[in-house]
Amino acid sequence: MRNPDRLDNFYDLLHKIHKEAFPDWRFGQFISNFFGWCLGEKKCSDIWFPEDSDWSKWLTEYALTFGENNDRK
Repeated sequence: MRNPDRLDNFYDLLHKIHKEAFPDWRFGQFISNFFGWCLGEKKCSDIWFPEDSDWSKWLTEYALTFGENNDRK
């Protein structure tokens, strides 16, 4: 069994990214847009298989690319 304490770091990161990079987005809007990006950019056709570390890396990349505090705007 995986250690459930691993989830704390992941959810802390998810919370931080949502609050800082996409504060005006509803949760469904945020996660739907993120998953759509994963489907296209990361070729992630099944959300079941990536590890938490993959999701963390991709969330960070997504926030840096599209978040309110990025340089692309």
